[in-house]
Amino acid sequence: MSVVGFDVGFLNCYVAVARAGGIETVANEYSDRCTPACVSFGPRNRSIGAAAKSQVVTNCKNTVQGFKRFHGRAFSDPYIQRLKSSLVYDLAQMPSGTTGIKVPCYFTDAERRSVVDAAQIAGLNCLRLMNETTAVALAYGIYKQDLPAPEEKPRIVVFVDIGHSGYQTSICAFNKGKLKVLATACDPELGGKDFDEMLVRHFCEEFGKKYKLDVKTKPRALVRLYQECEKLKKLMSANSSDLPLNIECFMNDIDVSGKLNRAQFEEMCVDVLARVEAPLHSLMEQAKLRKEDIYAVEIVGGASRIPSVKERISKFFGKELSTTLNADEAVARGCALQCAILSPAFKVREFSITDAVAYPISLKWNSAAEEGLSDCEVFPKNHAAPFSKVLTFYRREPFTLEAYYNNPKELPYPDPTIGQFVIQKVVPQASGESSKVKVKVRINIHGIFSVSSASLVEVQKTEEGEEPMDTEQQTSPEKEEETSTEESKTEKKSDQPPQAKKPKVKTKVLELPIENSGLCPSLTSPGKMIMQDKLEKERNDAKNYVEEYVYDMRDKLHGMLEKFVSEDRDILSLKLEDTENWLYEDGEDQPKQQYIDRLAELKKLGLPIQERYIESEERPKAFDEMGKQIQMYMKIVEAYKTKDEQYDHLDEADVNKVDKMVNEAMIWMNSKMNQQSKQSLTVEPAVRVREIQAKTKELYSACNPIVTKPKPKVELPKDDKAGEQNGPVNGQENVPAEGPEKGAADSKDNPTSTESTEPRPDMDLD
Repeated sequence: MSVVGFDVGFLNCYVAVARAGGIETVANEYSDRCTPACVSFGPRNRSIGAAAKSQVVTNCKNTVQGFKRFHGRAFSDPYIQRLKSSLVYDLAQMPSGTTGIKVPCYFTDAERRSVVDAAQIAGLNCLRLMNETTAVALAYGIYKQDLPAPEEKPRIVVFVDIGHSGYQTSICAFNKGKLKVLATACDPELGGKDFDEMLVRHFCEEFGKKYKLDVKTKPRALVRLYQECEKLKKLMSANSSDLPLNIECFMNDIDVSGKLNRAQFEEMCVDVLARVEAPLHSLMEQAKLRKEDIYAVEIVGGASRIPSVKERISKFFGKELSTTLNADEAVARGCALQCAILSPAFKVREFSITDAVAYPISLKWNSAAEEGLSDCEVFPKNHAAPFSKVLTFYRREPFTLEAYYNNPKELPYPDPTIGQFVIQKVVPQASGESSKVKVKVRINIHGIFSVSSASLVEVQKTEEGEEPMDTEQQTSPEKEEETSTEESKTEKKSDQPPQAKKPKVKTKVLELPIENSGLCPSLTSPGKMIMQDKLEKERNDAKNYVEEYVYDMRDKLHGMLEKFVSEDRDILSLKLEDTENWLYEDGEDQPKQQYIDRLAELKKLGLPIQERYIESEERPKAFDEMGKQIQMYMKIVEAYKTKDEQYDHLDEADVNKVDKMVNEAMIWMNSKMNQQSKQSLTVEPAVRVREIQAKTKELYSACNPIVTKPKPKVELPKDDKAGEQNGPVNGQENVPAEGPEKGAADSKDNPTSTESTEPRPDMDLD
């Protein structure tokens, strides 16, 4: 089972895989670890990644880039309406009111749900939506061996991620095996694209004055200018000298050129650079830390390479910036690490991650006492996540909870509403009093708010002795309820009966109907596109197989297959030529089955020729193998006849059987070789390779068990009496003085002497 981390950026995507050896960023089909976040729509199919990027200029109106910013936003969103004028492609309103279709830490609930839905549509099992800065922090901390112990003061590290479309910062506390996000701050509309925009604006004005060209009226020219300005920006990060910008046939067959240096670039971007420090101030205020408390400042993201950006961040914190992480791949690597931690298939060092809630979340509801709306902040800003809370309500009937962000000014999203949750099947107690309803609200691992469960508590008074077993078992949930809120404790004390009777608390969990808006309406269209892509790929593959066969077979007919073709050469050559013409005329756009049928017709003519060639190549090898088998068995038979000691144990009848089969095989082989030598190469062979191989296998199966029969084991004589036959050794203890001969004689005549000398050889054998 594989686990991967996806960093889906504004411009590019990175994919990291967790393997036994560690985390590896994988390459795409172009052997590039960076895949453009780009989709191009053709008449029949879609191109994705590098293939789509190559069509940005030629198919600009149907090639979509930067779609990350559209996640979860309504078509009427002011941000979307503001972007429409600067896009070379069109946006269409869907029936659901939304634009089509790792997340930034500033993504709201709706945007996060949109990403989860997109992952589900793509068939991915998303274990966690991870904030980009948190993923970077994990990639930084999990490999650090010198982190302070859990009981010691944590190490404070600031992470700054400046990508192409957004600017995010977070401040994290590290202890051994633990990471906690203390605060986050961001500017969702500040990134590398703003610097590109300044360059494009500059050269649009320059080319308008110099060449009298209105670049913004031509989408294709504008796209080319954006591409060249992005390249120029990257070059200026490494060079401070004047750098040229040249574009051939830019507009109206006019070649344009310009130049710029880093100092001029920084001067025109003063307003953009001034926005760098504001999120850093906000971050330090939220965390309530001094700059002296910061251990290090890690920067990642493509735009973090701009020297003036690095200079302002370094000046703010008063220390050198740390660049120990890969600026492009750190997020994907952190996501893959988190996925490996969550997966049971990997054994990873224990490392707990506590994220932070980006925006304060509140609940509001209609008060039961007809006092109007009541509200409560359930998750303040920078509250730990994931996290659950249990709220207690006293109600007689179903009621509705509305979740919303209580500080809309902080949101990059115009609608502060998160959703409405209806608590159903609420009924009063048997006594007519309001029922106690416990509602569990949760910020889950994706950073998405939900009402996860609701339970209604029914109190029933029974005698303690009536059901002793059941009463004992039912007291456990009561203890859990006692720890939930102070209200439940107070209620228990006030309603507690005498010790002879105990209240029995029964908890009933009610299923909540949660409507999943957004996913269901959008599943149909992507599903159709995925199927269309699959069918189009199969159609193109079938067409390519026909074209490949035509070219391949035509070359071989005048090459290696030439000796194996006779009168059918002209028929096949004509058929190949007709098929080639058909492919570039009527067959340019045909259903898949048409190509399959064409290929079958060609193979019906070409396959016999190819088979004759293959038979001609493989037949000598098969005969050679059979001849070796025959020679080996003939030598064994001859050795048996000459009384060779190695084979003298074989049975004569078996050897005669081998001799007979070898002679028959030799006659068969010579006969077939003679027939084949008289056969023309342009006709069917007299014997096929598979027949020769079958005959060889038959000979081996019959003869090999006979000739490899092992010799019978020779039983060695038992040496049980060896000790009795051998006399005692000179110098052995207890040897009689008469000597060995005398002792031997005595042992024969005197039984007593035999008994006394029997154990002695056993001692000698040692």
